[in-house]
Amino acid sequence: MKIESARVIVTCPGRNFVTLKIETDQGLHGIGDATLNGRELAVASYLTDHVIPCLIGRDAHRIEDLWQFLYKGAYWRRGPVTMAAIAAVDTALWDLKAKALGVPLYQLLGGRSRDGAMVYAHANGRDLAETVDRVGEYLEKGYKAVRAQSGIPGVAGVYGIGKKDGHYEPATKGLPQESIWATEPYLDFTPKLFEALRDKYGMGPHLLHDVHHRLTPIEAARLGKSLEPYRLFWMEDPTPAENQESFRLIRQHTVTPVAVGEVFNTIWDCKDLIEGQLIDYIRASVVHAGGITHLRRIADLAALYGVRTGCHGATDMSPVCMGAALHFALWVPNFGVQEHMAHEPLTDEVFPHAYRFEDGYMHPGETPGHGVEIDETLAAKYPYEPAQLPVARLPDGTLWSW
Repeated sequence: MKIESARVIVTCPGRNFVTLKIETDQGLHGIGDATLNGRELAVASYLTDHVIPCLIGRDAHRIEDLWQFLYKGAYWRRGPVTMAAIAAVDTALWDLKAKALGVPLYQLLGGRSRDGAMVYAHANGRDLAETVDRVGEYLEKGYKAVRAQSGIPGVAGVYGIGKKDGHYEPATKGLPQESIWATEPYLDFTPKLFEALRDKYGMGPHLLHDVHHRLTPIEAARLGKSLEPYRLFWMEDPTPAENQESFRLIRQHTVTPVAVGEVFNTIWDCKDLIEGQLIDYIRASVVHAGGITHLRRIADLAALYGVRTGCHGATDMSPVCMGAALHFALWVPNFGVQEHMAHEPLTDEVFPHAYRFEDGYMHPGETPGHGVEIDETLAAKYPYEPAQLPVARLPDGTLWSW
C-alpha cells in the first residue's frame, strides 16, 4: 500500500486545528492530528515543506520504519513542532493500517484491556461556590472524575476559569494576553476549595486539580501536603518539569499523587521522573509525544514502575487526537484516566467521529481505523485565525510560568 499523496488541512471551527490526510494507491486514506496550540502554522509548514515530500511512494504499512526515518533522519530531533508533525504521520498510518484490515485501531494494539476508558471533566467557577456547583453538574451527568479549578479572591485571571458558561479556551486572538499571578493566596485558598467539595460530595468522586506549573518545588510540596486530607486523584503539573530532579523534593514531603507531562515530547522528558518513581501519572499525549508508536514506549516504561497514564485531552487537540487517544486508552494495560473536554458542536460537525460518552466512560467505537474523519468542504469554510496563549506575571511584573 503506497502513499500517493498527503496534504495539510488547517481549519478553525471555533479554534484552530491542523490535520494531515494521507492517501494511498488502494483508495484508502488516514488522518492524523498535528495541532500545536498557538504555533499551528509552524507545524503545518514543517509537514508541507519537509515531511510530505519524504512520504510519497513509501509503503504505508511500514509505520515503525517511517517513524524512525522522520525522527532520526531529521538529525535535529525532538521539540514540539517536530514531534507533533511525526505524530500526525504516525496516527494517520495507524488509521490506514486498521482500515486496510477492517478493524478498529485498538485491535492492532493488542485488543481491549477494559470495557471503557474513565474520563474526567473540567469544572470551574469564578468563586468557590460556583466551582462546587459545577462539580455537582458533572457528577449528575455521570462523570466519576472531575477536575476542579476556581477563581481566587484577590487574584485576577486565574488559570482554568472559563469566560462563558464554564467553557475554557485560553488562546485569544491577537497578541498574548497578560495575567497576574500570586502564589500565596492560591496556596491558602485551594485546600478550602477541596474541603468544601468533600463536605458536599463525600469521598466517593475522584477529584483532580491542575497547578499548571505555577509553583516552586517547595511550594508544590506544601500544597500537596495540605491537600492530603481530601484524597485527590492527582495534583497536576505542580512545578515546571525541565528539572526532573525537583520532583524528588515534592515526593519527600507529600503523598498526594502527582501527574505531569502534557508538554512532554519524548520518552527522554519523563525517563528520570518515571525511573525515580517521582510521579504517579504520565500525561503525554498522542499528538505532542510523537504519535501512538512513541506513546506506547512511554507507557511501557511507566508500567515497569507502577506509573499509570492520564493523557492530555483538552480541546487544544482535535477530535482526531481524541479518537486515537481513546483507542490507546482502551488497550494500554497501565491506564489511569483520560482527560475529556467536549469540543464545540461546530468542531464535531467538521470532525465526525465514532467515540461516545456513557456513564463516566468513553469508548472509541468499532469503526475501522480510529473512527474520526474530517469534512473538508465544511472545514474550508472556517479559515485559520491567529491566536496566542497568554502569559503570566507576578504582582511586581516578573514573568512567570503560565
